[in-house]
Parts: sequence; C-alpha cells; structure tokens
Amino acid sequence: MQELENRLSEVQQRIGQACRRVGRNPDEVNVVAVTKYVDLDKTRQVLDAGCLHIGESRVQDAIPKWQELHNRGTWHMIGHLQRNKAKEVVGRFSYLHSLESIELAKEIERRAKSIQATMKCFIQVNISGEETKFGISRKELEDFTIEMANFSSIEVVGLMTMAPHIENREEIRSVFRELKECQHRLQKKQIPHVPMTELSMGMSQDFEIAIEEGATWIRLGSILMGE
Repeated sequence: MQELENRLSEVQQRIGQACRRVGRNPDEVNVVAVTKYVDLDKTRQVLDAGCLHIGESRVQDAIPKWQELHNRGTWHMIGHLQRNKAKEVVGRFSYLHSLESIELAKEIERRAKSIQATMKCFIQVNISGEETKFGISRKELEDFTIEMANFSSIEVVGLMTMAPHIENREEIRSVFRELKECQHRLQKKQIPHVPMTELSMGMSQDFEIAIEEGATWIRLGSILMGE
C-alpha cells in the first residue's frame, strides 16, 4: 500500500512538472488508474490510495470488480468494446474511451435509452495509422463525429488515441499534437451532444509528452501498479 501511494505521489509530481513546462494547471489533468492486470484486492488498494478513476479493458474481468467496488470512484471502459458486450458496460461505467463504429454507437444508444442514462464517450482515433490499433482514421473522423449528433444518449466528450511504442519522442509528440488539432477542428463545428472538451491520451511511457500536448485524461497502469 505504501509503495502504491509513493508511486502515485511521484506521478503527481511529474504531472505538475509537465504542466509547468507548458503553462497548464495540473488540475486539468485526470489520472485513470488502469487496473486491468490486477485483482480485486489491488484495485481496492488503488481506490484507498486516493485514485478517483478506475480503468478496465476486459468486460469479463471488470464486472466482478465493479460489483464489489462500484460505489467508490468513477469507472472507465478503456479497451476495445465489442457490440455484444455493450449491455454489460452501459449503466455501470461512466466513460467509454473506445467508441469507433456506428454499430457500437447504436447499441450503446439503445441500451442507454432503455435505462434513461447518458454514456460519456471518447471517439478513438488511429492517428498513427498502425494496423494493429483500433480506431477510426483521421479522414473518417469529421463525418463520424457529425453522425453522433443523432445519438441523444451519447455525449461525445472528446477524442482518444494511443501513440506507437517507439523511442522517437518527437514522433510520439506529433501523434498527440495531431489529436489536439482534430479536437480544435471539431469544436468549431459546434455539433450537438459533442462538447469535445477532453483528450484521453498518454500512458505510463509517454504521459508527460501527452500532457504537454493537451491531454486532460491520462491512462496509467504499470507506472502505478508495477511491472
């Protein structure tokens, strides 16, 4: 528990330093503690340590944890979500970071309407163009986002991306910078149900670069939990 608290403290210090480098307020940056590789007890410790947001990516692993701990913190589904699993997520998780198809949006809309709920979603964008990554392309993004105006039970709060796992920091930075530019272009459209105020980008290996380029949500696993 002490080690976890120390790790969280160090992360907060690094967030503060990254924000100071670009003149941002650290309060603008939210940490999602990625607990997909740890068990229920460790997830409980994460909440005890003061993490307010929990990130899970596999529905079958996430639901037992949610059932025990859902009255604590805010829960985020951060991984690829199959349409047939949407029923398990809507009404339980406050945020989905991986909206990438109209078919999934339709299922979320149907489930959310049935319980009079609204799902906060990030559109996942494959900025790097890697075939191994999910997400829609930059070319598809504007039309896809405009289509979201037809879904009254989905609130598109922003965009999400993942940078490639490479050593070239400037190439990583260019991916995050491009997502920020996409956000600006879409904000100008003033699309209904699409406030587009948030950017979910940055993980354990690159979160400081993401913050410098405008991230408002960072998803941290190994740097908090250990390898």
